[in-house]
Amino acid sequence: MRSPTHQDIVWFRRRLRSWFMKNQRRFPWRKASASDYAKIISEVLLQRTRAEVVAAFLPGFLKLYPSWKAIASGKPSDLRKRLKPIGLWRRRASSLENLSREMATRRGVFPRKREEIERLPNVGQYIANAILLLCYGEPEPLLDVNMARLLERFFGPRTLSDIRYDPYLQSLAKAVVNSSDPVLMNWAILDHATLICKITAPRCLDCPLLSRCRFAKNKNLARGQLSPKKARLR
Repeated sequence: MRSPTHQDIVWFRRRLRSWFMKNQRRFPWRKASASDYAKIISEVLLQRTRAEVVAAFLPGFLKLYPSWKAIASGKPSDLRKRLKPIGLWRRRASSLENLSREMATRRGVFPRKREEIERLPNVGQYIANAILLLCYGEPEPLLDVNMARLLERFFGPRTLSDIRYDPYLQSLAKAVVNSSDPVLMNWAILDHATLICKITAPRCLDCPLLSRCRFAKNKNLARGQLSPKKARLR
């Protein structure tokens, strides 16, 4: 399999950015006014939960818990009760409780170095990337199963089952978002993966990446799910 070239990545970014400017989803944590606290709380809640569910839930949560200190000083039972409607509430409550205590002592300011960030309670690779990206503008990927799906379909598959440890996918994701606006590129990938490059029934005919997509050529077209005439390859 041919490795992605710089030209491949530039083309991918350009087409995806153009699509995103017309089709992007609007969420509270994407507003310019969103605080670092709100952004990271959102990322904790977004794991394994639909963005639309979190968007509806977040405003009420932030009213009750406007800061790390508010979570740290509140009753754990109240936090668990509040998180229950969106699921995974025990795990999320535990993560937020532990992290909030540490962040309250830091007055809400995250460290800037990855090794220090990853020493924070309940902070793994994904949240560490989110902190570096959303709080400090570092070109780090919000690499989850959705981003992985789009990148692998377009550029080629990974070899390891766990995306956290696959060197090809990790390197590719970082290279793709390492652009003039890494936050926008992350959001563009995630929105496209959700709206177009779906797990099942991907909307290939509506995809701006169709003409160079390995998945469309090797799977869809080969199986006759798309007609070459209808595909309007470009």
